[in-house]
Parts: sequence; C-alpha cells; structure tokens
Amino acid sequence: MACIRPLYPHSCPLKQPIPSSSTPPFFQFKSTFSTQPQRLVSLSVSFNPSGSYDLPLFDDENDTSRAPPPMPPTEGRYEVVIDNDIIARLDLSPFHDATGITSPETANPKDYLERSIGFTINFVREDGSDPRELSEFPEIRLWFVRLDAMYPWLPVVLDWRAGELARYAAMLVPHQMSMRTGIVFNPEALELFVVNKVFVAYLWLKEHGIPKPRLKAKDMSRMLGFGIGDDLFDLVDGQTTNQISPSK
Repeated sequence: MACIRPLYPHSCPLKQPIPSSSTPPFFQFKSTFSTQPQRLVSLSVSFNPSGSYDLPLFDDENDTSRAPPPMPPTEGRYEVVIDNDIIARLDLSPFHDATGITSPETANPKDYLERSIGFTINFVREDGSDPRELSEFPEIRLWFVRLDAMYPWLPVVLDWRAGELARYAAMLVPHQMSMRTGIVFNPEALELFVVNKVFVAYLWLKEHGIPKPRLKAKDMSRMLGFGIGDDLFDLVDGQTTNQISPSK
C-alpha cells in the first residue's frame, strides 16, 4: 500500500532556512480532549510560518501575542499583484503578465523553480473594521480557485520560504484562524489537497525533464506536514504507459 503519513514534529525551532530536501514540516497534528468543550479543536493541523513547532492545541486567553510573520519574499521572484477589481472579475491577466505564462501548455518549470512566484493582494475591505483574514473572504478564494483550476501545478513553484504555499493552500482548503498558531486546517481536506498536488506536480516536473521530480514533490508535501513514500510514486509510474494524453 502506498505510504502517505503525517509528520509529527515536537519542538524544533527553525531560525534560518535550510535546504528543501531536509526542510522540517510546518504543521503539527494534535488530538486532545479538554474540559473546555467550547475551545476544543479535534485533530487540528496548525501552521506556524516562523518554523516553531511547539504548538498548543488551545489558545491562552491571557496571551495576546500573535504567530510571527513568515520570512521575507525571495528576491527577484515573480510578483502577481491583484486588487478588488481583478478579484471581482476573476481576471487572471495579472498572473499572465507577471509570470509570462499564458497557458498551461507553455509553462516550463525550469523558468520558475528558482525564482518562484508570489502574490501581493491589495484588497480593500468594505468595512474597515472587518477582522477577517484574506483567506476568509469568499471572493478572494474564488479567484484562487479559478487560478488553481487553470494551473493545478502552481504550488510547486510558489515562494515556499515566504509562506506562499501555506497561504495558497488556505485559499483552497477549509480552515480556521488562530491568533497563536495562525491557520488551522481541516486535516482530512488538507491531506486530500496535498496528495492531489503531489500527483499533479510530480507528473508535470517529470514530463518537463526536471531532475529528481520525486524529491521536489516530497519537499512540497513536507512543507504541508506530510511524508510521501516512494511506493506511491512507483504506483504512478506504473500507470504512466496506460495514460491517455488529454490532447487526444
């Protein structure tokens, strides 16, 4: 059976970026019962972009500190800038203009793996006191859903070190926000998202002759808290000859 396992880190603060092949996961699974049922989060997955993995299941009412921000954007990355008007019209042209990608067929991963891609969301709230995070606005999420439908391999070329992979996942995966731990994903939905993206990214990288496509797909899954065994890729490779090209 193919191996897909959640990773269970304990406490391992990450002060500096390290090579992606050994990057620890940024999520932690927890399953706990409490005498405070109104604050119970059963089997949650918590994202902490600072790389601190000692994440409590329940927020401390007396602790007003917030999760630290992610690292700065990678220098020279492709920057996609969107605003209210772009989002309302589901207009993907800012992505096309910033990256030079005009269709899924013309994109070559070699052009984007090193520089990476990031997003600047200039979204103005109708109510200035609206406390929701950007990933909680349905109209913003819908724009990212359309983008993902057009370019499903996009997560593998995002600016991971700056938290773009986690924010992208938040646009597509059900979650809640925690002041202390940041994004708290629905674990089953996150697992389905990760496995789907591993399939898509692996085949896309392999088709374009990228060295070690398994390693890159594994690194992506580890960034979202999952370990993928080689047996899963073996199954995919075993079916490659039976696949029918979408263009036929």
